[in-house]
Amino acid sequence: MSVPGIWSQVKRAPKANRKRKTFEVAGPSAAGAMPMDERARQIFQYFKSYNYKVKETGDVITFEGIYAADRGQAAAVTFYTFCGMASVALVLSILFPDIGNWWYALTLVSPLSAVYYFQRGERAEEVRVKMVTSDDDLTTDIIVEGDQEEIARLSKELGLVEKGMVYVKGILEQ
Repeated sequence: MSVPGIWSQVKRAPKANRKRKTFEVAGPSAAGAMPMDERARQIFQYFKSYNYKVKETGDVITFEGIYAADRGQAAAVTFYTFCGMASVALVLSILFPDIGNWWYALTLVSPLSAVYYFQRGERAEEVRVKMVTSDDDLTTDIIVEGDQEEIARLSKELGLVEKGMVYVKGILEQ
């Protein structure tokens, strides 16, 4: 039965998907590179613009912000739960035909997944950032650990390219 899988999906919906990514930028000795202080201010301004606050400083800077529950994600979880419960109802209606189509009443519990999500959807989120310069000062690694969506937004807005990757312009980009 797929009921444990449905419950697992509902339970994981309000939780963050934490990742660690390393971005490589030109270091302080590279021609035309942004100075380290300016790069640090740029990262700080990014997090400040999204209402993050500095929690800890040192080698690793920890930013803390509040994530609110998202209506779109609640709707998606409700839809997935509805489809899953409809599948369970189909199987049960085949296995136990005496009850008939009453098994499809199980789909009525799908809105409860949105209620569960909204009750647990708001969370405090931490993002850790560390900047490491190579020995020859030609490259700087920016190591970011936090929510996968936040890291993707950071890299897109600041134009950061993941270490070992090459940016390929999309078809629809100008």
